Formats: sequence, C-alpha cells, structure tokens
Amino acid sequence: MLSTAEALVTLLGAARAVEGSETLPTLDALNRVLAADVVSSLDVPPMNTSSMDGYAVRVADLAQGDRRLPVSQRIPAGHAPQPLAGGTAARIFTGATVPPGADAIVMQEQAEADGNDVSILHTPKAGEWITQQGADIRSGSVILPAGTRLTPQALGLAASVGSASLTVARRVKVAVFFTGDELTMPGEPLKPGAIYNSNRFTLRGLLENLGCDVTDYGIVPDRLDATRATLREASRAHDLILTCGGVSVGEEDHVKPAVEAEGHLSMWQIAMKPGKPLAFGAVRRAASTGAVADAAGSELNETYFIGLPGNPVSAFVTFLLFVRPFILRVAGVRTVSPRALSLRADFSQSKADRRNEFLRARINPAGGLELFPNQSSAVLTSTVWGDGLIDNPPNHAITAGETVRFIPFSELLG
Repeated sequence: MLSTAEALVTLLGAARAVEGSETLPTLDALNRVLAADVVSSLDVPPMNTSSMDGYAVRVADLAQGDRRLPVSQRIPAGHAPQPLAGGTAARIFTGATVPPGADAIVMQEQAEADGNDVSILHTPKAGEWITQQGADIRSGSVILPAGTRLTPQALGLAASVGSASLTVARRVKVAVFFTGDELTMPGEPLKPGAIYNSNRFTLRGLLENLGCDVTDYGIVPDRLDATRATLREASRAHDLILTCGGVSVGEEDHVKPAVEAEGHLSMWQIAMKPGKPLAFGAVRRAASTGAVADAAGSELNETYFIGLPGNPVSAFVTFLLFVRPFILRVAGVRTVSPRALSLRADFSQSKADRRNEFLRARINPAGGLELFPNQSSAVLTSTVWGDGLIDNPPNHAITAGETVRFIPFSELLG
C-alpha cells in the first residue's frame, strides 16, 4: 500500500491542466480559475487620498505659530479639488482627493472649527494621514496570476483596477456514478437490507463546490457489464470519472475489474484510515468521440478515473484529501495543498494504528481539540459535528496535551 504522501504525489504528478478558456463578466467568475494574468492598468489609489475626515493643510503654514486658518474649500470624496492656497486649510473627508499643495491631513478631532476658520491643535508631519497614489497597486503590476482560484476578495481586487471581465479556464467535466444494489434514493421506500444513498448528495455537493461541470449517472447495478457500459459512456466527454463503492475485492465489487477491462489502474490501496481502498487510473476514450487536449497540446485518449470507497466517511475524507487537490490541479490551480494548524489535543488515544489516521475532531472553547467518540467510517454524524481532521501519523498514540496537526474543513471544502 502507498502512504498518503506517495498517493498524493502519484495523483498530482498525473494531473494535466485542461485546455480551453472563456471570458466571463467579473461578477460571474466566482470560484473559477484564471487562465490569464490580471494586470493593472492604473495605480490604486489613482491619486493621493485622505485616510481621515479632517483638514488638508500645508505643514509649512503651521510653522509660524499662527494655527488659525481660513477654510478655502470643501472636498467630499469623488470631487476634484482646487489647488490649496497658501495660508488656508481645506475641509476634507475620508477617501477624497488631497488638493495639490497640501502635504498633510489633520484629523477633525485635532482641530476646532469656528465659522469659516479652523484652529489646528496638532502639528502634523508631512504625509500624515495621506494615502499615496499607488500605495496599494502600481500600474503594470500582476495583481492576480494565472492559476488563481477566484475568491470573493479576488473578484473585488480585479474590480478595483477596472477589470469588467476575466479569462478563466473551462470547467472540469466530471462524470459520477454510484454502485450498490442496496442503495436507495431518499423519498423511495426503504426495503429490507437497503440504505439511503447519502454519498450521492455529499459528493455532488463537493464537486459543485469546486465548480465542476457534473454529469450524474446515478446508481449503477452491481454487475460487471453495467459498470463497464457506464464507464465507456462516461469516458466520452469528461475529464474525470468518479465512482463511489465497488472498489474493494469482494465478489460484488465490480468497479476494479471493469476499469482494468476498459482502461488501467495505477493505484489501488492507500495506508490510511478511513479510506484504504482508493483506485486511480484511466478509462480508454473511443477514437470516434474526439480527444481532449492536455496543457501541452497533446491529445489525451483516456479519461482520468478515481474510485472512492463506499463507506460515507471514507468517501468524504478521501475526496477531500485526494480528489479535491487533483481536480484543482486539472483546473489549473497552482497551490492545492490545504493549510494545517498545530493545536493541542485535549484527549488521549492510547491505541496506535499502523495506518495514517484522519480523526474527526472539533475545536473546543479553550482552543484545544476534542475527538468525536465514534471514529467508524460509517458514522457520517462525525463530519457535521467536527471542524476538521487530525492528521495522525502511523503507529502514533496521542497523549493529552501534545500538539497535533489539524486540517480545518474550511481549508478542504472550498
């Protein structure tokens, strides 16, 4: 079995960014991946601005001891000022353009207005409370490089330099299906021995969160011929086929032999808990369907394949740790590793496992970690109760008070 680190290297090493892009209005580009750098065509701010409500002054005018100045103009934000006449002050507001000639802002709390005059109660330094032109962004600079996934704040940054549209990579096309004759959809009668298909809802939601173009083939019968037929169909116009269930070695587990008949597997088992059975490979794409090109321009006659285990927590965890970074890399994202925290364990776990464990835990009010009491791979409750996963190395027992590696769900679900 591969270690989790080796498995991730294998997956990311095989990932090739999709070809193709489109131009979208900036307002519609949330969570998409930039296909081209965003370069600023202007300084931000485009002029010197006041960072306080107050008075624009010349520092030299306050050096003579006379601190009572006539107010020569009033400058709200969005209005062009006149040059500041010597020996006067200008009433100015936050975000307004500093008038030519002024070299400092005095806060209104440090001044006393009296009719058309103002008494300055503070001796400012040159540049005080002035935000200089270009302090945030310089014209010609790359503010968002290609490969950036567009968060709300990234869209705001693009808009701040006047970008009304953005060039983004096309969506990753994912086909997904589920195997298991025991699976039933919510709303249908639950027959003896059957369970509701929670994985369909979890995985569809995770794929849609990543901005994928999803084709859902639903529940496929537990037969080799049905599984092979669905793989062939799904390979035609997708970048990735994602399955859930049927990747173990039981007599009713048909996904592995089906993929080996229709393509190949390069990875099958990972030394992790939960989620040991995780398959990675590719399914041949029929020549008549047309080929998808990779980032280097060469034709790909295969569709990536990832098979997840059927237990709900195993499917959830393996998706977050392996499928998510793989899809992001295929989408063109450069940085795909989640950030981890070092937090105190407020529990003990005396039994060490030979595999890399990913334990569902949450942060308590004291800033330490509590462990969900039942770490079974079938207990989906733990994924809602928890704030993230403790990445516990193989053969390591946890002692209360020690520092552990914690990956928040907030780093894994976006």
